[in-house]
Amino acid sequence: MTEFRRIIYNGAIVSTHREGDELVTVGGDRVEIDVAQHLPPVEPSKIIAVHLNYGSRVDEFMTKLPAAPTYFHKPTTALNSHMGEVIRPQRCKYLNFEGEVAIVIGETAFNVSSDEAPHHIAGYSIANDYGLHDFRDTDAGSMLRVKGSDTLCPIGPGLVTDWDFHDKDIKTTVNGEIAQAGNTSDMKWDMHYLVADIARTITLLPGDVILSGTPAGSRPVEPGDVVTVEVEGLGALTNAIVQGDIEIRPEIGAQPSDSEEVLSTAFGGDWEFRGIRAPRGPGAKHYESELDE
Repeated sequence: MTEFRRIIYNGAIVSTHREGDELVTVGGDRVEIDVAQHLPPVEPSKIIAVHLNYGSRVDEFMTKLPAAPTYFHKPTTALNSHMGEVIRPQRCKYLNFEGEVAIVIGETAFNVSSDEAPHHIAGYSIANDYGLHDFRDTDAGSMLRVKGSDTLCPIGPGLVTDWDFHDKDIKTTVNGEIAQAGNTSDMKWDMHYLVADIARTITLLPGDVILSGTPAGSRPVEPGDVVTVEVEGLGALTNAIVQGDIEIRPEIGAQPSDSEEVLSTAFGGDWEFRGIRAPRGPGAKHYESELDE
């Protein structure tokens, strides 16, 4: 396996590969990983994400998987990087993390089979598919504002080639506390299936990203929290949550909501409105007390 990372070095965007605790540029310069200013490892023309894929997540939402996967689209302006700040806009309270494996396309793919799909994959990375569930009542199934707002798609720290996605652990921590723990063996549809499925009608270009789903345990986080997604063999992606400077404009469009749908999604489907069940996980006490006010 080889890991490639994009960083800013001497004021320029530079491609590097990892050797131990250092990143090595094409010219042979070495940069310590801990001080490197990271960028997303790829520049996709599109980011496509599957709605549900892990059995634990399906059970958490007390639902059933559809006969075939369904998807949504995150705009490229949502891209963020390892150690980048994730912005929670003012008047919003339900910003959820979702640790995932990102599939990165290496060769143009269209009308390929599952068996052919590996030849079109450059490698894999880690993603955190953040969702701003205050807008869960809007945009129907597209989730444009929920999943597509700026900074809500950190990917990184690197792109790893020749990684075997089978039976790999995935874990998300919030301030060092485990919030999600799963394994890729719990996925209904594997990486090759997802690529082939989308490529039936959509041309996938080099650099394009497919987010492959998240296990149970997604919960809201707050400004000041530090969220890390670890995937066996891919490393760790870390981001800090910050409060946005700009308020959601109150005179235009749908407004942030505390509806039953918002709460149920934010707290993983284990929330029944009016406090019949309390939310669990990071941030639970904060939101429980807030709703009691």
